[in-house]
Amino acid sequence: MKRVILCADDYAISPGVSEAIAALIADRRINATSVMTVFDGLGPAARALDDAAADTGASIGLHVTLTGAFAPLTAGMAKPSGALPALPRLLLSALSRRLDAKAVAAEVEAQFAAFQDAFGRPPDHVDGHQHVHVLPVVRTAVIAATARHAPRAFLRDVTPARGALNGLDIKGRLIGAFSTGFARDAARAGLVTNRGFGGAYDFSGDHDFATLLGHFLAGVPDGGLVMVHPGRVDDPLVARDPLTHQREVEYSVLRGPQWREILDAAGVSLALPDLGRTKAAA
Repeated sequence: MKRVILCADDYAISPGVSEAIAALIADRRINATSVMTVFDGLGPAARALDDAAADTGASIGLHVTLTGAFAPLTAGMAKPSGALPALPRLLLSALSRRLDAKAVAAEVEAQFAAFQDAFGRPPDHVDGHQHVHVLPVVRTAVIAATARHAPRAFLRDVTPARGALNGLDIKGRLIGAFSTGFARDAARAGLVTNRGFGGAYDFSGDHDFATLLGHFLAGVPDGGLVMVHPGRVDDPLVARDPLTHQREVEYSVLRGPQWREILDAAGVSLALPDLGRTKAAA
């Protein structure tokens, strides 16, 4: 059985999402989640997650958040409206190297500090909301902060596993293109990454998520990571994020009776893999 990280993104974006993810963690339906630290109420959410994850060995990580219709922790990343930039704006600024490196570094530091304050320890892994952590400028800040604050954490490499691509999969291939060289850069800092990635698909489409999940799990290698976005829709989620109904769909599959069949058919064990810590991270 290959060992795969099945990671739920966006913990703490809303109570409904957090409660759903915590339940999946407690029931050992997933073995990782990534936490957003930019919202009020993180302390109680962190305690609830720790309670749910007790004795499960689940990886609890930092979901670096630099995009979205919500306020950052520092002033430098805020637009005049007070919110973070939308992904297209951040992407253009990063690719053109016009993104303010000091402002990015300060926000990343603040989010690491917020995680430490809430959980009393560094994150087990680090990734990014909308995969911003692999972009130029942001990548440098995230790798440097991880090496300082969480040297034993693994970083999420979003280079898609070939077998986990879904047809032409423009979205997955584009995400992978932005991640070019990310694992190499992480290794130079003494950090490790997952070995293959899956889970990207068009959330706006009408998909059979059970079939998609099986495809992603079967397609990643041992040490690979599959991202999911389960949750229950509530008013805070609707106000903060356009991804709503599909979270309910994913949650239904992950907690449903077909879950075990999906894992067995893919030859997957939800045991966290040993990603091979380097001497610098030991």
